[in-house]
Amino acid sequence: MFQSYLSPISYAFMSFPVAALLFTLPFLVVQYRRYGYINKIRALVLYLLLLYLLNAFYLIMLPMPSSRHNAMPTGNMIQHIPLQFIQDIVRNSNVSADEPLSYLRILRQPDFLQAVFNVFLTVPFGMFLGYYFRTRWVVCILLSFTLSLLFEITQITGIYGFFDHPYRIFDVDDLLTNTLGGITGYRIALWISALLPRIEQLDTRVDLSAKRVTYTRRGIAAGLDAPIWIMLFLLLHSFQAPGAYWITTGVYFVVLPFCTGGRTFGKWVVRIRISSEDGHNRLWGLILRYLLLYGIIIGVNVYLLTPSWLSSVSGPWMGIMYGGVMIMNFIFFIHLVIRIFKRNPVLVYEQLSRTCNRITWPDQQHADTGKTCEIP
Repeated sequence: MFQSYLSPISYAFMSFPVAALLFTLPFLVVQYRRYGYINKIRALVLYLLLLYLLNAFYLIMLPMPSSRHNAMPTGNMIQHIPLQFIQDIVRNSNVSADEPLSYLRILRQPDFLQAVFNVFLTVPFGMFLGYYFRTRWVVCILLSFTLSLLFEITQITGIYGFFDHPYRIFDVDDLLTNTLGGITGYRIALWISALLPRIEQLDTRVDLSAKRVTYTRRGIAAGLDAPIWIMLFLLLHSFQAPGAYWITTGVYFVVLPFCTGGRTFGKWVVRIRISSEDGHNRLWGLILRYLLLYGIIIGVNVYLLTPSWLSSVSGPWMGIMYGGVMIMNFIFFIHLVIRIFKRNPVLVYEQLSRTCNRITWPDQQHADTGKTCEIP
């Protein structure tokens, strides 16, 4: 029986990297918005929760029918009698009141093992609710019951119509044992919480002004800004506006931050902004910053891909320009790698423009985060 659980667990671990990849971006955005930084303990707990939910899903849903057009089940597909599993255990265990040792047969009885499995299935869920989310015991019971009900409905509907017919029965005893497992895990979390870091105290000693804006945070902001910038560029380009690249870049990355205190949409989402060394937002700094970044470092690469520009350059000069751009890209890549390993977020275009990224936080205690840019 236990061998049948190994395959679903292995599927859960194999699919975890993909699920974690999809989970990471919204997780990072929520953490930056809610806490202003990424706490390793909080991240570990939430990724463990994701791994647990994958294991629970596969353990409940597998094995599936070999075809979507599965055969119609025979017999009743709904077991609606509460605690029916107790009667099944007693009936199938051949327990004799005159033989105390016969009670040990219950421990090997499939119905008993199935009930124990259903209890243990939601114990981690209750532990997460009690330790991380700090829910009340009533809420834990309701959420554990809801999770179990979701599993049962998914099974009885053939994964919401994906299969022609149900392939598992709807068992009311599963609802009871899963709920029992959830509240058991909740109590365990309360007992061991003194041995673990207090979730509500993780941020009490955090000084956001001492934290640097990581490349991951900046990359997320850039990734959120890119679709907006591209749509604006394509819109102007469709009207054949001259200098569409420079207009969209100037408006979105210079004019907009100057009017919003150094924020674009992406920077607003992850709570960062562009400012000068002294904390002010100066137009000349933004112009120089993005002239270097989008006019030279990125701009020359864009122009090398522009057909109209390529047709105006002769063959020998084309090779020289391509070679120069490749050398510039390689030098900037080495510069970026060095800064990453040195944990110095300030890049060359930021040094020359005397600008940097700062964490912004609405609370009064963090109102003046990032008082220095630390520009070498």
